[in-house]
Amino acid sequence: MAFVVAEAGAGWYGNSLALLADAGHNLGDVLSLLLAWGSRYLTGRAATTRRTYGLRRSSILAALTNAILLLLAVGAIGWEALTRLSESAYANGKVVMIVAAIGVVINGATALLFMRGRHDDLNIRGAYLHMAADAAVSLGVVVAGGLILVTQWHWLDPAVSLVIVVVIAYSSWSLFRESLDLALDAVPEAINPAFVEHYLQSLPEVSSVHHLHIWAMSTTEVALTAHLVKRDARLDDTFLQRVHSELHEQFGIGHATLQLESGEMADCATSDSSVQHR
Repeated sequence: MAFVVAEAGAGWYGNSLALLADAGHNLGDVLSLLLAWGSRYLTGRAATTRRTYGLRRSSILAALTNAILLLLAVGAIGWEALTRLSESAYANGKVVMIVAAIGVVINGATALLFMRGRHDDLNIRGAYLHMAADAAVSLGVVVAGGLILVTQWHWLDPAVSLVIVVVIAYSSWSLFRESLDLALDAVPEAINPAFVEHYLQSLPEVSSVHHLHIWAMSTTEVALTAHLVKRDARLDDTFLQRVHSELHEQFGIGHATLQLESGEMADCATSDSSVQHR
């Protein structure tokens, strides 16, 4: 946050939209880190009789909010950059280089803090991608500042801002799409529902599978419900324990609810025929 204030002040002093744009992006990252931290705290809250899953979904809403904020920032920065391109405003290349170089160090070091957990949590992956992109963008601003010093091409400053816009939009769009899908109870991208259905269908005790639903309870937890038609009508706790364990080990599904049925429940199976597999 201290660097955001310093970078914004330097951008205003050096009349550099590239620094102001990067400061705005970094401010968005600070907010995203606060949202991620807050949602991480909320997901750990105990469930209640009203909120039976607790507040796990807050992590998904935090990721979606982060993506929306970044996309809104893209529009504002892009508009200002196009305006400055037409005006050919002066930018202090030396100030741009020094401040952006500090940004490379700070953003790069912060990205390293999130590198380890980026594969397991959408929130952490979002923070990691933002910081890594910031480090790359800051490096680009350093290069632009050097070129401005050498060539006096001040149009490079807003041009680099447009590049920043493209980088932010590219890194934010996948986060927006994935977090929106999770908010709408879509199957998480890391899970192939066809593979899960094939696994359940291949169980020796199962003759058919229907009403299969997979969704994210949070950015780190996945739930599943399914109706399994057994070849015999016997309730088998050992079978259920084995399936739960294998769903977790093979697909990362930690909260599975399985309903066992006999072949006589044909109406239950046909009621799921409207589902389109895509």
